[in-house]
Amino acid sequence: MPFDFKKYHYRSINAASDAERAAINQELKDLYAALPEEEKVTFNQELQTFLAKEMGRLKSSYESMKGNDN
Repeated sequence: MPFDFKKYHYRSINAASDAERAAINQELKDLYAALPEEEKVTFNQELQTFLAKEMGRLKSSYESMKGNDN
């Protein structure tokens, strides 16, 4: 089962308040807690992959903007 971390990520980015962001994070924690143990492994692997891609994307964007400032 592929997990849609991007959906949670965008909702969190666009949250109107810290309370709304915390509620979104709690949804993700609740989803994880409800998974069978074997799916938790997949969840963690997919989350790590998503986070690595997002960090790479952000780094690339930052370096591109930083390069334009020189």
